[in-house]
Amino acid sequence: MGVKTKYSTQLTVGLLVTVLTCAHLSKAEIDGDTKGFINPETDRAAVRILSSPLTTVFLPIVYIVVFAVGLPTNAMAIWVFLFRTKKKHPAAIYMANLALSDLLFVIWIPLKIAYHFNGNDWSYGEGLCKVLVAFFYGNMYCSILFITCISVQRYWVIVHPMSIQRKNNRSAIAISVAIWATIWLLTIPLYLYDQTVKVTVLGITTCHDVTKPSQVKTAAGYFLTMGIVGFIIPSIVCMVSYILMLQSLKNSITDENIGKKRRKAVILIIIVLALFLVCFTPSNVMLLAHYSLILKGYTNNGYGFYITTLCLASLNSCLDPFVYYFISEEFREHVKNTLICRSTRTAERMRVSFSALKNSKKSSTYTSESGNTQSSNC
Repeated sequence: MGVKTKYSTQLTVGLLVTVLTCAHLSKAEIDGDTKGFINPETDRAAVRILSSPLTTVFLPIVYIVVFAVGLPTNAMAIWVFLFRTKKKHPAAIYMANLALSDLLFVIWIPLKIAYHFNGNDWSYGEGLCKVLVAFFYGNMYCSILFITCISVQRYWVIVHPMSIQRKNNRSAIAISVAIWATIWLLTIPLYLYDQTVKVTVLGITTCHDVTKPSQVKTAAGYFLTMGIVGFIIPSIVCMVSYILMLQSLKNSITDENIGKKRRKAVILIIIVLALFLVCFTPSNVMLLAHYSLILKGYTNNGYGFYITTLCLASLNSCLDPFVYYFISEEFREHVKNTLICRSTRTAERMRVSFSALKNSKKSSTYTSESGNTQSSNC
């Protein structure tokens, strides 16, 4: 009887331990699904990347460059297009909208820089994280769509130089408004599911770097759709436009003036294609591959490369103003005029100050000269 009692006691204790263990595992699974905890055994790559210098040093440095270059250049671009360009044309309208899109993204970058420097620990709340993510992808697809519009506009200018459509500002404004409305609508789903996820293994709260298991299908469906609608289709339109442009340029008359225009058009094609290849193609290809693997239940071993390409996609915000510089001769002239006039005024003020110190009697004469300089066409 003593042996049976001892055996029964051991069996009861064993069953109790088993039940408690199962309950603990079930709770962990529930927590992992609702709070977004990631398993270090199955997500080693994500844990390693989130704590590596790639995300805590390299990415924020890239974003600092984007912010330092993109903020002043896009602000100047908007100023030139809105206040210095007298004759508005469709290409200028599309470029102004592209600059506005880049500027709206760049102003949020300091939050992303602080997030990465803080060890990928987001401390600004769920709402700001969603806004940051929406502006990031909104800028990406806005840029792609407006560059597509610029490419089609260039096609009409080169292939159909006598067409009235190439100077139709109303159509350009209507298309721009439609693009903004479409992008704002397409980014709404990003606000409908959690972007911040707590990673207990590292003791951090990520922003968009980890997806909750219960929301994987939602995120995958959204980004796969955006990759097709927002990247693949516009890319095909751009490629067709460039092929038709090249054919038209190849069949053009070998005239000296036409030859110069042809070289400029070819340079433009190379620049825009390079922009797509560097900024948009790797990020969107990896975006499609990443969520396709997740949807099928596979682990993405190229997670580090995936988030690096997303970071490089933000480079378009500081590269776009240089595209304007090569596309629009009027834009070049206004930028040069602005910089030259500013340097001229600065030099004149320095000369007046130096002359005033050297000879106070002639200061009034120099002051009047300075006034005349400031009232020039600059």
